[in-house]
Amino acid sequence: MDIQLKKKPWYVRYRYYMMTGIVFLAFVVYVSILAFGPRQLKIDAEDYKIAEAAETPFMEYVDVEGLVQPIQTVQLNALESGFVERIVAEEGAMLHAGDTILVLSNPELLRTIDDEQAEWQNQQRNYQEQEIEMEQKSITLRQQALDAAHQMSSLDKSLQQSREEYRMGIKSKAELDVVEEGYDYQHQKAQLQMQSLRHDSVATHLKREMVRANREASSRKLNRSVSRTGNLIVRAAVSGQLSFLNVTLGQQVSAGSSIGEIKVLTEYKVHTSLSEYYIERITTGLPANIQYQDKKYPLRISKVVPEVKDRNFTCDLVFTADKPSNIRLGKSYRVQIELGQPETALTIPHGNFFQSTSGHWLYRLSPDGKTARKVEIEIGRQNPQQYEILSGLKPGDKVLVNGYDKFGDIEELVIK
Repeated sequence: MDIQLKKKPWYVRYRYYMMTGIVFLAFVVYVSILAFGPRQLKIDAEDYKIAEAAETPFMEYVDVEGLVQPIQTVQLNALESGFVERIVAEEGAMLHAGDTILVLSNPELLRTIDDEQAEWQNQQRNYQEQEIEMEQKSITLRQQALDAAHQMSSLDKSLQQSREEYRMGIKSKAELDVVEEGYDYQHQKAQLQMQSLRHDSVATHLKREMVRANREASSRKLNRSVSRTGNLIVRAAVSGQLSFLNVTLGQQVSAGSSIGEIKVLTEYKVHTSLSEYYIERITTGLPANIQYQDKKYPLRISKVVPEVKDRNFTCDLVFTADKPSNIRLGKSYRVQIELGQPETALTIPHGNFFQSTSGHWLYRLSPDGKTARKVEIEIGRQNPQQYEILSGLKPGDKVLVNGYDKFGDIEELVIK
């Protein structure tokens, strides 16, 4: 006898289909939330840096590495050509101004000077002969002037006597006229002779001055030639350290060639390189400082080289007060160059968010600190430690400043 089975309820018969539908619906809801809702990422607060926006003193400055250099480097040049005969000072030696560094030899120069000395002696003899001739001519001119003056005096006396004899009736008017006519002729002749003597005297004086000037010029020329032998001894122009000497014994050195350098160590300067971004703001006189062993040492910019190479330019700084006791050439320090005066501004600390967002946005934490969402910001000035916030944040806001290279396009962070 057949037993009639009781029919199962529908929810039992279709339970597998229902379970499959529920799972599928949950999946659709999950996908929808991911597609249309905010993307989230859970992070651990201990792995990231959270900072607070605050009104703090802000000063714009540049932090760069500076290298200690001598205050001055003097090039060492050979004033005369020659062969290196002797090297007196070695590289690294401390020198005083005037100390001998090396000695050159130049036989051709010595022969040239000997020839010039012989020529100078001949010129001196010629000048002496010319001076003797001019002295004799001067004596002759003075004698002629004396004779002319005596002749004029005699003519004056003769004319006066003839006039007296005419008044006394001894001489006639015709005889007096003859005497006066002869006097006028002789007087004009004597005047022309005196004028010629004056001209000859002036010419003789000018010639004597020319001879004297030529003698002095030839003497100066000889002295300059003789002094060239002193240039064969290369001496230190300033006191300092002979840091470089590029010669060897027997080497031929050309006149004017650079053979070494001397570093002046009485003072030091700090040489540094900066990004071209600051080229319009870095000027001579700007203050700066280096901090070494918990002490600050003030400097100022003494020189700016505006030429840009590899997107950088250079400048030199000098100490304005004390300098580190153990300062050495080639030692490096961190230099802070001040670009303005301290003032109060809304700031946040530096972080790598700037490289990822270009400073346009960052993650701001919710008041309970459990989530962080993107917020647009505007950054103004900056220094190596702080960013100035112009908009997007207010004092007391907490923000995430690092780890942005791991977040991608996540809209919201869930902080554990």
